[in-house]
Amino acid sequence: MSQDKKSLLVIEDDPGLQRQLRWSFDAYEVLVAGDRESALALVRRHEPAVVTMDLGLPPDPDGASEGLATLEQILELVPDTKVIVLTGNQDHGNALKAVAAGAYDFHQKPFDPNILSLVIERAYYLYTLQQENRKLLQAQANSPISGLITRDPVLSKVCRNVEKVAPSDATVILLGESGTGKEILARALHQLSARREKRFMAINCAAIPESLLESELFGYEKGAYTGAVKQTPGKIELAHEGTFFLDEVGDLPMSLQAKLLRFLQERVIERIGGRKEIPVDVRVVCATHQNLKKLIEDGRFREDLYYRLSEIVITIPPLRQRVGDAALLAHHFKNKFCMQEKRSSLNFSQEALAAIESHSWPGNVREMENCIKRAVIMAEGSVIGADDLGLYSTSAAEPINLRQIRDRAECNALMKALARVDGNVMKAAELLGVSRPTIYDLMNRHGLK
Repeated sequence: MSQDKKSLLVIEDDPGLQRQLRWSFDAYEVLVAGDRESALALVRRHEPAVVTMDLGLPPDPDGASEGLATLEQILELVPDTKVIVLTGNQDHGNALKAVAAGAYDFHQKPFDPNILSLVIERAYYLYTLQQENRKLLQAQANSPISGLITRDPVLSKVCRNVEKVAPSDATVILLGESGTGKEILARALHQLSARREKRFMAINCAAIPESLLESELFGYEKGAYTGAVKQTPGKIELAHEGTFFLDEVGDLPMSLQAKLLRFLQERVIERIGGRKEIPVDVRVVCATHQNLKKLIEDGRFREDLYYRLSEIVITIPPLRQRVGDAALLAHHFKNKFCMQEKRSSLNFSQEALAAIESHSWPGNVREMENCIKRAVIMAEGSVIGADDLGLYSTSAAEPINLRQIRDRAECNALMKALARVDGNVMKAAELLGVSRPTIYDLMNRHGLK
C-alpha cells in the first residue's frame, strides 16, 4: 500500500458502487469490503481513519440491522475512526440511529462525489486534530510539571525557569504562599535533573517537633539517647545522590540552622552521638511561605544560611494574581471530581463563576480544590451555584464582552485625558492622538460633559 495516500475503507456490497467509489476517490488508498467479516478484518489490519459504509449489508441487504451491528463493532475496535453512513432517500430514520450509535455523519445515495469528498476531508481533519490533541495530553501527563495548570504568563515563566535550573546542582529556594504548588515544582526539579533515578526525600520543618527534627535530619547512632536501640541514618543521608527537599525552612529552629549551614558548606554530616563525618552528595531544594528577609531582621533566621540557600530563588505567584487561572482551575477540578464522584456533567452558573473570579483564594489552589469538591458533592441539580460553593461575589463581575471592555477602556482614557488638560478638548485630542470631532463624538457616546 502506498505510504503517501491516506487509507479510506469503503463497506459496500454493490460491485457497481464499489467501482464508482474507487474511481471517485482515487486520491486515497481505497480498501473495499462487501460484508461485516471482511470489513472488520480490514479495520483490524489497517485501522483506517475514515470509513464509508452502506447500512444494507448481507445477509440483510434490505434492512439496517447488519450495518448497525458492523458500525458498533468498528467503533469498539477503533473508537476514533470516523464512519460516514451512506443511505437512501427514504432511510433517514436508520441514518439517525447510526449517528446516535456513534457514526460521524451520513450522506444520501446517489452521492455527489464532490460533496462526499468534502465530508471525508473534514472527517480526516477532525481525526488528525484528535490524534494531535491526544499526543499533547500524553506529553503533558508525562511532564514533571503536569501538576500545574495555568495560562498565566508569570507562572508559565516560573515553569520555564524550573526547566532551566533543574539540570544544575544549584541550591534552590521556592517562595510562595501555602497551596501554590511548591512541592510540585520541587519534584519537577528532581525529575528534570540527572538525579531523577535516585531518591527524592522530603521533610516538613513545621510538621515535626523540634526535639525530633534533628534526628530526622541527621540521624543518630545506637545509644545516642534513651530509645536509640539501633543506628539510624537521617533524611539527608538517605537522599545521597538524589534530592533533599526541606519544606517550610522558615520554621527551622535556630539551633539546627547552624548545623544545616555547616552541612551546606562542607557537604558532610555527623549523626547524633557520632564522631564520624559522613560525606553526602545531595541536591538541596527548600521552600517556605514566610518572608525570610523579615525573619532575618527579627533575628529568627540566619542571614548566612539564607545566602547559602538562595543560590537560585524562584517566586511562585498566588492564585489571585494569576490572570484567568481561577476559572480555568475551577473547571478542571469540577471535571475531575464529577468523574471521581460518578456524577453526570455539571456546569457553573454565571454567579458562581463571578464569585470564583472575585474571591481572593487565601488558601490558593488547595483551597480551590476543596471548595470545588464540596460543591460537586453538594450540588442538587445540574448547575453549581454560588450557594454550593459557599462564595459570594462582592463586586460586579468584570465584563468579558470585547465591546464592553473596549468601551470601558475608551471612556477611562477619555476621562483621564480631559482631567489632565482641565477639560480643554483641543489639548485632549492632541494627547489621545485623535481629531477634535472624534473627542466630541466620544463625549456624547459616553455621556461626558
